[in-house]
Amino acid sequence: MSAARPLTILRAIAVTATLPVLLTACGYGSEAKKEDNKENAAATGEKELSASEVRIGYFPNLTHATALVGIQEGLIAKELGTTAIKPQTFNAGPSEIEALNGGSLDIGFIGPSPSINGYVKSKGSNLRIISGSASGGVKLVVNPDKIKTLDDLKGKKIATPQKGNTQDVAFLNWIAEKGWKVDPESGKGDVSVVRTDNKVTPDAFKQGSIDGAWVPEPTASKLVSDGASVLLDETDLWPDKKFVITNVIVSQKFLKEHPDVVEAVLKGTVKTNEWINANPDKAKASANAKLEAEGGKPLDAKVIDPAWKSILVTDDPLASTLKTESDWAVKAKLIEQPDLAGIYDLTLLNKVLKAAGKPEVSDAGLGAK
Repeated sequence: MSAARPLTILRAIAVTATLPVLLTACGYGSEAKKEDNKENAAATGEKELSASEVRIGYFPNLTHATALVGIQEGLIAKELGTTAIKPQTFNAGPSEIEALNGGSLDIGFIGPSPSINGYVKSKGSNLRIISGSASGGVKLVVNPDKIKTLDDLKGKKIATPQKGNTQDVAFLNWIAEKGWKVDPESGKGDVSVVRTDNKVTPDAFKQGSIDGAWVPEPTASKLVSDGASVLLDETDLWPDKKFVITNVIVSQKFLKEHPDVVEAVLKGTVKTNEWINANPDKAKASANAKLEAEGGKPLDAKVIDPAWKSILVTDDPLASTLKTESDWAVKAKLIEQPDLAGIYDLTLLNKVLKAAGKPEVSDAGLGAK
């Protein structure tokens, strides 16, 4: 018995010593998973980037068509290889900026006003604009029985999505250029600016509590389908008929730690925009399918058809128009004069564009040094 026991113990020690090797060979443990990912990536020809996932935020909104179509069609995922997309939807810019600043979001599609506000509030430390995404898609629509000309807006109630948001700032500037007075905080004045969530605006219009709205698509076309008429397309107010409505932003921390992932996402957005412009009908159907998949209803043809035509997807961030919108917000006394130096970093975008044989884009002197 005494001779057998040491032998048993030695055998147990030998088995225990080989156990980590066996477990690793079977794929247990984080190191084994990393090796498996490398092997899987090599076997499938997929790229392995520096992050296992990227969290991308966007609105279930047609002005975020690049995100909707790029994710729906797998065009962004294809460039990411084994890096998984973790999509997150938002209904307002401030909540998306909060997620980015709080570390629960890496990359986001968002409008110029929240981009400016987020950059300024963090004193330039939390985000960068790395690409454009969309231009246009904003209209002034009105009750044709009450408003027939632009001068008829005086004394009427016009909705915008949110105090200080991109459309609100544009409308306040338009009012000021007419020589009319409106208090930017309360919205009271020669025109009553009624800050109303886009989801609520169609019902408010039907009930007669507003006479019109300065809103993005598809809300504008929803109102038209309910009897409103288009009095003004904001595109007509801009040089070259282009102005930024959606940017792509990134957490500076994520950009610094995972530039390869950011570059891959930008390759995906550039290819998505190219596909959308080459296949407008297919892209429109894809965006509508994604909206339905997000838990909503697909848009009726009478809504999505005119809405889609008014939006231009573009890689160009149209940086000079963001500066103009910032100046309007200052003029309306909604913000103090901001220092926007460094809000853009278009280095990776221009690298991607150059490789694709496309012209590089400008940061209008607001690029990171």
